[in-house]
Order: sequence, then C-alpha cells, then structure tokens
Amino acid sequence: MKKLVFDYEMKLSFSSPVTDHRFQLRCIPATGPRQQVIDVVVKLEPETELETTIDSFDSVVMTGFIPEPHTVFNYSVTGIAFVDNAHIKSEIYKPLYRFNSALTVPGPAIGKLIDICKARIGTLPSDSTPIDQAKVVMDEVYRAFVYTPASTTIRTTAEEAFAQRKGVCQDYAHVMLAVCRHVGLAARYIAGLLCGEGATHAWVEVYYDGRWIGLDPTHNRMVDDNYITIAHGRDYRDCMLDIGIFSGCDVRQSQWVNASVHERDA
Repeated sequence: MKKLVFDYEMKLSFSSPVTDHRFQLRCIPATGPRQQVIDVVVKLEPETELETTIDSFDSVVMTGFIPEPHTVFNYSVTGIAFVDNAHIKSEIYKPLYRFNSALTVPGPAIGKLIDICKARIGTLPSDSTPIDQAKVVMDEVYRAFVYTPASTTIRTTAEEAFAQRKGVCQDYAHVMLAVCRHVGLAARYIAGLLCGEGATHAWVEVYYDGRWIGLDPTHNRMVDDNYITIAHGRDYRDCMLDIGIFSGCDVRQSQWVNASVHERDA
C-alpha cells in the first residue's frame, strides 16, 4: 500500500467574456476497489454552487452553472489516496466491457493487430490467465506505437490512431481495448493520475477472477500503487474530466493542466 498526495489543477482562459456557462466535472478520485480517498478539497473559480452525484460508472460527477460574464474557469482538486493493488476488492462482472464502444471500433489496421495477438495468445500455455493474454496485447500495442504529443485529439478513434502508429496514452488505451475485446477479454478504460507524469494518464483494466486488474500499455507494465484512479468506462467519452457549454462571440480557449502525485509516509 502507498499513501499518495495528489493535486490536480485545470485553468481555462477565454479570449472574451462568456456567459451561461454550464459544466460537468469528473475530476475527483473516488474510494473504490483498489484505493481509499480522503481529505478531498475542490476549489472553483468563479465560485459557484455545485451539485454532486454518482454516475452509472461510479464516478463522482459535479455539475454547475455560471450565468455571469467571466474570462477564466479554473478548478483544482487535492486529497490523499491510499492505494493497495495487492488487495483489490471484487466487483460484479458487466458484459458491456466485452463489446465495441464508440472510440474502439476496429478497422483494417487494428484488424491485423488482432490477428497478430490471437496468434501469440495461441502459443501460451493452456492454463494461461486473461492477464497473461492481456500482457501479450499490451506488449504488441506498446511496440507498434510511438508516443507523440499533439498527434491526436480527444476525438481520435483507436483505428485512426493506430493507422498512423502514433498517439498519446488515451490512444494506447483505446487500441488495447479494441484488441482485448476481440480476443475475448472484458476490458475497460481508466482515467487517472500517475506519479511523475505532470498530467492525467490513461490505462486499461482487464477482468479476471472477480477483479479488475490494471495494465498500462503506454509504459508496457502492470499498474501498481503509483496509479490513482479517477474514472472508468467503456472509453474516454465515459471518463471526460471536464466538459461544458457557454455563450460568447468568437471565443477562443486556451487550457493549462498540471497534476502532481507524490508518496507520503503513512
């Protein structure tokens, strides 16, 4: 187990004042099967009342409305997470993670990768576990990609990213999800934080023996106690940390994000 102190901050600047700003945030790590979260503090600028609910994926969702003109929208979330991958609690199996989602539908490029992975998995011992099989997929995705910031967007599909063989952690995760689901594995997308990253991170969890086990295709390694989960879902669209709409005239946006995670003695 590790005691991790986290600090996540997002600053959004508008080129001219906006009004009637409605937003939804999924930026709070929640207590779950592999972590306990305490001492969470959320700060918002401009200050406004927040409504907090839990969505169907067990994510903490905060919604708000800012009617007055403003040129910045900032939020920060701090807290402490006790992460323990050695004692992950069981969860009910959900079949939806066996099927394609909007951003993970395979095309010709991923189809070839699926065939490669099926062939490698076929050489594993007969008693291989879903995690053994997922490691094969993770390794193939890692070796096929070149990590390239700004080469994709949040709307890029797994097929589009893999066709160009470059992307960021979101793309690695989407491609791995696409393959896992077509070799018979239940897999879900994770948005979270990682020690030393400086920004949010994405990885994959595969269902095995009643528990969700994390694998990080961007680094080709198993998820350990240095990872904090914020949200999970079928793909990125279920885990967007912030989304909103507003009124304004010819408004341009610029965003700054910073994440800090470090271990503290228990």
